[in-house]
Amino acid sequence: MEKLKTGIAWLILIFFAIITIYPFIYMILGGLMSFQETTIIPPTLVPKHFNWSNYTQVFKQAPFAQYFINTLIVATTTTVVSLFTSLLGAFALVNLKFKGKKTIEVLLLSLLMVPGEAIIFTNYNTIAQMGLLNTYLGLVLPFLTSIFYMYYLRSYFGSISDTIYKASMIDGASDWNYIWRILVPMSKGGLFTVGLLSFISGWNSFLWPLLVTNEDSMRLLNNGLTAFASDAGSQTQLQLAAATLTVLPILIIYFIFRKQIIRGVVRNDLKG
Repeated sequence: MEKLKTGIAWLILIFFAIITIYPFIYMILGGLMSFQETTIIPPTLVPKHFNWSNYTQVFKQAPFAQYFINTLIVATTTTVVSLFTSLLGAFALVNLKFKGKKTIEVLLLSLLMVPGEAIIFTNYNTIAQMGLLNTYLGLVLPFLTSIFYMYYLRSYFGSISDTIYKASMIDGASDWNYIWRILVPMSKGGLFTVGLLSFISGWNSFLWPLLVTNEDSMRLLNNGLTAFASDAGSQTQLQLAAATLTVLPILIIYFIFRKQIIRGVVRNDLKG
């Protein structure tokens, strides 16, 4: 009976794994097919000939190289700055004692409950009044800090004994020294997870760049992909190739750093 249950569990797992993975496999292989192969029913999975020229055609029809550069700049900037601000904010919430701390915590938690869509047009009006439309600063400014990442890191820092902070202060270390010499090395898993999540969020951003950019030279990948899908018309093989270009970097990052992601989520670094 136990073997039967295990077998059924594996079958269910394999079934859902196929459902999840199939669209990605078809997207990657479809980008190498001919137009006829992408439109036949039932669909074929393996192309007869690998048409690498589809990718060349994609770059000829749309400035995807510029989209990549824009997306990389935005994702990297938001990741570095938000990681830095979240680190300092989480440290202050855990280790520092100051007047109004409880009030600030309640205020931050209240803001965390507000969905981003509710304030996106307020942010847009602010960026427009500052004259930052179609600029990198306008793309990254609302995302240079994150209350969610701050509280995520706070859970990490709160797991570190307060006696370590007090001992470092007795030894003459400043708060800055404690952060970079003790706190950061002991929280590498959490910091890495926050950085990776922030980068993925910046890479996949769509709605905000759609609002604050209307020039082709400032588009990010997802916005460029949407525009390309309209421009490419019925050329489904080119649409699949363009979608692969957009998704593949994130998939590669995930497969390279999947162990660090899992370790950061379960906080193995702090269990020892």
